[in-house]
Amino acid sequence: MQETNNRMKPGRVAPLTVVLGIVFVFFLSVLVYVYAATKRANPVMLDEHGHPIGQTSQPSNGAAR
Repeated sequence: MQETNNRMKPGRVAPLTVVLGIVFVFFLSVLVYVYAATKRANPVMLDEHGHPIGQTSQPSNGAAR
């Protein structure tokens, strides 16, 4: 019987390894981009009427400050 040799030549990389490497790098770059975007964001919570929560344009007691 003849033994099959499934080993690749030295210096060669399997195509699946290349594809998975590209997908991995793309996934990591998306994670870094989203992380950076969330650090720059300045979210404001809104109430049911669309007004910012915790920020008042007028003093609550009517006195000028």
